[in-house]
This record gives sequence, C-alpha cells and structure tokens, in this order.
Amino acid sequence: MAEQNLAVLLRSMNPVLGATPYGYVVWPDGSLPPVALATVAEAEGLTVVADWAALMEAELKPGVISGPWARISMTIHSDLAAVGLTAALAGALGAEGISTNVIAGFHHDHIFVPWDRRLDAMAALLALSSA
Repeated sequence: MAEQNLAVLLRSMNPVLGATPYGYVVWPDGSLPPVALATVAEAEGLTVVADWAALMEAELKPGVISGPWARISMTIHSDLAAVGLTAALAGALGAEGISTNVIAGFHHDHIFVPWDRRLDAMAALLALSSA
C-alpha cells in the first residue's frame, strides 16, 4: 500500500544508489534509445533520461546533453498524493549544495544528482532518514 505520511516516508525511504550513470538529452526526431528510463514532452522538444554510455554513443548535436547524473531511488512505496517528500529531499540536498532532479514513478521517487556528488548525496539522505 502506498504511504502518504511524511514522517514514515522519511524514516523508511531507504535510498538506494544506482550503479549506472544517466544523462538528460533533448532527443532528435526518430526512435528513442532502447535504454530510455523516462521521457518528458516539452514545447522545445522531447527530453529523454537514459543510460549515459548509450547517449555518448549516439550522434547528438552539442549542447543538448547534460550529465552524468546518478540515480538514487527511494524504495518505499510513496503515494503520488503524498505531501512534502520531494521538498524534504531537495532541501536536504540543497543544504549540501547538491542539485537535484526528481522523477516520480507510480511506486517510487527517483532523484538524480551530479555523478561526482552521489556519495555526498547518499550521506545527506541517510542523515535525513535517521533524523
């Protein structure tokens, strides 16, 4: 069952750091990369979040890719209607000077942080969870 209580969400979020770096890219027309994790349709084009290595292999125009980013997934089944989780995560990471991009799936929240700050981000999230 999905959790809505912020205190329970924070205490039980159990963040897990993924081993794969990701990138954000404005995808050119055509088929998506087979490793696309998420897409967001914007007026300026289709943003794709995908495996960094696959994006590096694609022939993309300069200036359309950002990364690498680390994915940290909260393993608790958070309700999409829960209030405050995203703000709490972003606040804890922001206090450490770590930028955060959030993607919510049906079951879990996933945050993307700069690859070189991933261990700092995990430390901040674990501290938040145990506070």
